[in-house]
Amino acid sequence: FSLQELHGIFPWLVESIFGSLDGIIVGWNLRCLQGRTNPNEYSVALDFLDPSGPMMKLVYKLQAEEYKYDFPVSYLPGPVKASIQEQVLPECSLYHNKVQFPSSGGLGLNLALNPFEYYMFYFANSLITQKNSPVTHHVSPSNSAYFILVDTYLKCFLPTEGSVLPPPSSNPGGAIPSPTPRSPAVPFSSYGMHHTSLLKRHIAHQPSVNADPASQEIWRSETLLQIFVEMWLHHYSLEMYQKMQSPHVKLEVLHYRLSISSKHHGSPAQSSYQALHAYQESFKPTEEHVLVVRLLVKHLHAFSNSLKPEPLSPSAHSHTASPLEEFKRVVIPRFVQEKLYIFLQHCFGHWPLDASFRAVLEMWLSYLQPWRYAPEKPPQSTEPLPRSVSEKWAAFIQENLLMYTKLFVGFLNRALRTDLVSPKNALMVFRVAKVFAQPNLAEMILKGEQLFLEPELVIPHRQHRLFMSPTLGGSFLSSRSPAVTDASFKVKSHVYSLEGQDFQYKQMFGTEVRNLVLKLAQLICQAQQTAKSISDHSAETMASQSFFSWFRFTPSDVNGSYTGNDLDEIGQDSIKKTDEYLEKALEYLCQIFKLSEAQLTQMMMKCGTAQDENGKKQLPDCIASENGLILTPLGRYQIINGLRRFELQYQGDTELQPIRSYENAALVRLLFRLSSALNERFADQMEVLCSRDDFVGRLCRYHLTNPQLIQKIRYSPVVRDKTSQNWGPRISLRFLASYRTLISLLMIYFLASWFYVGPVGCTFIILIGYFLYAVIMTFFFEGWKPHEH
Repeated sequence: FSLQELHGIFPWLVESIFGSLDGIIVGWNLRCLQGRTNPNEYSVALDFLDPSGPMMKLVYKLQAEEYKYDFPVSYLPGPVKASIQEQVLPECSLYHNKVQFPSSGGLGLNLALNPFEYYMFYFANSLITQKNSPVTHHVSPSNSAYFILVDTYLKCFLPTEGSVLPPPSSNPGGAIPSPTPRSPAVPFSSYGMHHTSLLKRHIAHQPSVNADPASQEIWRSETLLQIFVEMWLHHYSLEMYQKMQSPHVKLEVLHYRLSISSKHHGSPAQSSYQALHAYQESFKPTEEHVLVVRLLVKHLHAFSNSLKPEPLSPSAHSHTASPLEEFKRVVIPRFVQEKLYIFLQHCFGHWPLDASFRAVLEMWLSYLQPWRYAPEKPPQSTEPLPRSVSEKWAAFIQENLLMYTKLFVGFLNRALRTDLVSPKNALMVFRVAKVFAQPNLAEMILKGEQLFLEPELVIPHRQHRLFMSPTLGGSFLSSRSPAVTDASFKVKSHVYSLEGQDFQYKQMFGTEVRNLVLKLAQLICQAQQTAKSISDHSAETMASQSFFSWFRFTPSDVNGSYTGNDLDEIGQDSIKKTDEYLEKALEYLCQIFKLSEAQLTQMMMKCGTAQDENGKKQLPDCIASENGLILTPLGRYQIINGLRRFELQYQGDTELQPIRSYENAALVRLLFRLSSALNERFADQMEVLCSRDDFVGRLCRYHLTNPQLIQKIRYSPVVRDKTSQNWGPRISLRFLASYRTLISLLMIYFLASWFYVGPVGCTFIILIGYFLYAVIMTFFFEGWKPHEH
């Protein structure tokens, strides 16, 4: 094919692979392509899209001719799209000099992208658009072709060792030129003093782009990272995030949403806050999206940590620093920190309260621990002691203080609303507590808070936002600029740049957060007691099961009470894991916040572990009223979290209970009709016999079911306006429909046949034996009814 022909089919080829931007065309569906299920297609796709594969060679071939391709602005993230449509230039240099008006008759704004940018935009966009593709089997995101390609591209263009491989060229000795600056096609205003890219700053004095091969590696690396961050993280602008932190705005937005839900489209709230929501799209990241972002975060830590140590001589540094080394130095604070913080804030506030939050949690914890991806190996030790966090990471912790403190408070608020008896939820609390309990980490976070709270003496308040604003390139990028020695100034600048000047900082080791930790510790104690009671109940149930449990014949439960929990289906091993996770989490929290043994003992006393006379858990917290028990807010909290429960028991006619799994449905219905016919025929005679005061009367009352003798139970908090019903003495033959009873009778008849006793004789012996047993029981336990065991 000629270059002109390749130029024409390139957009079609990219769309055929990654799918259309609107999601209608699925393409190769790389997210669901796995080597385990489709080995041939999987290997072909990876080879074709490899950084040195045919597709990338085509990209570089078109790149050499400086072809441009239109990418619709309408498919960019919400904040970028809104600012471009308002002719406000985004601060990211990726969009500079690329926005064009549509041609005559065209619709919408477009970005004029080079082949490499066009390819990577489609690749990154396929993660967030192809959400409704049909999946016929379970797909593991970390094993998909898309996930492997992301990892491959990161290792190729952001290498931790060596430099980026030069792009293949069809001309020997030639090089692919980096994109040249173009005149803006649309007059734009800007957010402020936007920075220049590392590439432009490095080659500003170069006579030719091709004269410096290092410029090629930094251009592709910076472009790849900017596209990934913009498409995957930039769905919530900093300005909108800061506005949404205002309590007044939160209240107004709540009114706005209520007006929308009520379909009052003409309400003033909609018009007044239409602009407020212009920058915020309906953004619901998936678990796969979060896993890919975590992969990006882990690789960026490894990439940044591979920075070579600075030489002692400043003059030597000025001659030896390469663009890639400078890029490693600024990659996280300049490109990732702000957008990832807002992305995490959005996930912490909007993610469902279920176990799928584990993906978000692990991504957050990966960012908090850059030392895990450092090249140096931990010293070998015979004792498995936790590794202490080195003091060299103090600067990172201080410059990311909100990542540690505010998001920790956000996690506490989530943990207080989850069921910690669940092993998955207990594991998440354990993971966070274990990370923050690493030696020396809590001290460095406390030091960062102290630096932020230091009184301002010299630095004007208005300069905080200006210093650390990402729109100023020189403060971040120039390695030759004077080093800022005021650590307090850096911490304050970080906090104010992300949260705004009016932000009221909540100390992680302050009284308010400490009270939240104490509440969590108390909740952990309660969850441990609940798990223990469930474990004891399960053990008792297993011990009480008879031989018939092998045939799924369990003892009948006439009242239908439910005393189990979801953990009954999980098993004893998971209950033990839950207890271990919670015990270790409580230990770590005590280490972090210096909780004393006296405080723990006091919490245990408040956990409500007192038991009633039967050894069962108490009822949920209630208030007695004329209409019965009314749940208090504490009682509702106890029920939601599985800490306490009501004993659910059947209150109606025992003959009309639902058919149980251990009963034969046909026999239940047949015996009910027979019992009803006998009760209707002999009702008067049974009433006369049961009304006698002699031994015959007591024997009849023992045999004939009387609902008035049912033991008193504790009602759930409902209106107790019940009309007492007395069905009178009656015959109940339902016990004969139980599989347990039937199997017992068959075994008795089978054993009797060994002694040459026929069915009639065996039946007579059973009746005589039961009569003698009933006479004895009548003397001692008149109230016990054999039909209800």
